[in-house]
Amino acid sequence: MSRPLTVSFVDPESRRPTREVEVAPDGSLTLLQVAQSAGLEIMATCGARGRCRTCRVKILQGEVPPPTMQDRVQLGADEIQERFRLACQTRVIGPCSVLPAPPLTEGGHQILAAPTRLDKGTIALDSGVEKHVIVATPPTEENHQTSDLEEIVSRLPRPVADENTPLGALRDLPQTLRAKGGQVTVTTFLNRILDIEAGDTSAHKLGIAFDIGTTTIVASLLDLDSGEELASVANMNPQAVYGGDLMSRIAYAQFDAKKLATLRAKALNAVNDFIEEACAKAGVSARHVYKIVVVGNTCMHHVFLGIDVSYVGLAPYAPVVRHAVVVPATELPLKAAPHAVVCLLPIVAGFVGADTVACVLATRIYASEEQRALVDIGTNGEVVMGNKDRLMACSAPAGPALEGAQIRHGMRGALGAIEKVRIEGDVECDVIGNVPAIGICGSGLIDAAARMLDAQVLAGSGAMRHDLKDSLAAPLRDRMTKTAEGRNQFVLVHQEESGKGEAVTLTQNDIRQLQLAKGAIYSGILTLQKVMGTSDSELAELMLCGGFGNYINTASAVRIRLLPPLPLDRITYFGNAAHVGAQMALLSETERMRANELARRIEHVALASQPNYQDVFVDAISFAMPA
Repeated sequence: MSRPLTVSFVDPESRRPTREVEVAPDGSLTLLQVAQSAGLEIMATCGARGRCRTCRVKILQGEVPPPTMQDRVQLGADEIQERFRLACQTRVIGPCSVLPAPPLTEGGHQILAAPTRLDKGTIALDSGVEKHVIVATPPTEENHQTSDLEEIVSRLPRPVADENTPLGALRDLPQTLRAKGGQVTVTTFLNRILDIEAGDTSAHKLGIAFDIGTTTIVASLLDLDSGEELASVANMNPQAVYGGDLMSRIAYAQFDAKKLATLRAKALNAVNDFIEEACAKAGVSARHVYKIVVVGNTCMHHVFLGIDVSYVGLAPYAPVVRHAVVVPATELPLKAAPHAVVCLLPIVAGFVGADTVACVLATRIYASEEQRALVDIGTNGEVVMGNKDRLMACSAPAGPALEGAQIRHGMRGALGAIEKVRIEGDVECDVIGNVPAIGICGSGLIDAAARMLDAQVLAGSGAMRHDLKDSLAAPLRDRMTKTAEGRNQFVLVHQEESGKGEAVTLTQNDIRQLQLAKGAIYSGILTLQKVMGTSDSELAELMLCGGFGNYINTASAVRIRLLPPLPLDRITYFGNAAHVGAQMALLSETERMRANELARRIEHVALASQPNYQDVFVDAISFAMPA
């Protein structure tokens, strides 16, 4: 029997071994799989498909496996020569010492945390959470068959399902009832008891709304009586280490309960931390958080609940459950808010989730007299189109390119990211934080492509016009170079001006990734227009939703055909509509019930099943209008 091989992982900062793992010598495992099995988090944005550079490692000692095609494309000849490999593509063939490349430092992320357009005056503040201050008498006669709980329930103004009283409240009840001379505050949600406290705590009634996105998580702590926001928190979704897009996450956890539990733990821990952080910011007790509303796409929804996502990733992409889910926080468990009830909004289809329902709720597109559209641009984009008579929705899988993934120098919107580009004789870039550029984010990518088209650096097909290089102004001509592998690229920031010791460029492959991403969004819009018989002139408004839409230049988005050629005053930015919709459902049971009705009303359009969709998508990829 062959002896196992030892793989030693080295800490990027201390350069000392941090973990040693024994591996079977059959070459069946990649370095990424070995690292994950050992609890080491090596970022794999593309879902271990060899389409990005985030999982690159350096083989310090031991036999270096031959480079794969993906290694050659993503790393280039120089890094391969220096013993770099993609961990997701490199199989263990012998004992080795491995240095994970330090991840790109991304500080100061631009995350749209603040709510927008939440007009509390337009919704009924009926959260369903009520506090009843009563005075109850503990049982005094042995022959009177009663109990502490029955005495309390008998004094409530409305009947409640006392058999569902939380066990924690029952355990504390003897002391609670007798601590303040029988005065207690009973907190209920609809007809369910959530908590029983000694004394009068009626002034404390809190709730939290969560938008759990593929890339970010945003939360708001609200006072349920006044609707006032007390604190907001936001951060990156820690699940991203296992893939930057939905299909990557699903593929990671598919038919593997242990990996599903790993993803779920990441989400639950983040949500627990957010609850504690928000309450600390507001100076309130998490004990008084009684209602939590969660929205997210179908994958995030299922993972949060611990529901198997295997078949969401396989045709016909059916979710396990579509209706609204209401569970006690202790059942999940969310330990930071033990007295809360957690409400998840309903789902429309496999890739049109509760976040889209929340967007529809927030934008009120369901009440519009005219035809309108909302477009949530993200790793999994959604498009909803219609009016008060009919609503249709589709999923547009843009992938993570607009978040900077699978782009050679791509990054999220953080310090050092190019966010705006101008070309007037030469290239000028606006960089987040006004620091030397280290990469380019999605808004910068869209801007750059639009300006490169205007400058004839790019053709309508997306090809870089190296054939016209000699006709360009000298500064632009000097920026049209080749990669080490001989592929075309365009230099945005020269090496001596960048903050990473190398030029920040856009490669031909980067442009192709952008075309695929924007083509997915645009083809979704075109298809719904076709199905609903809505021309551009009949579309009264196109609302951009989501954090990403806040930062893009709409003129550039129209120029590259990410959005249809509407007058710019008909393209509006709503904000983080999913988050606003979650807050509406938090503050108002009327709105939460409306969300249930909307989910049943929205018609789902499966793009791939539409006649000639392939032709529509191919047309949408192009930067030029069809002839």
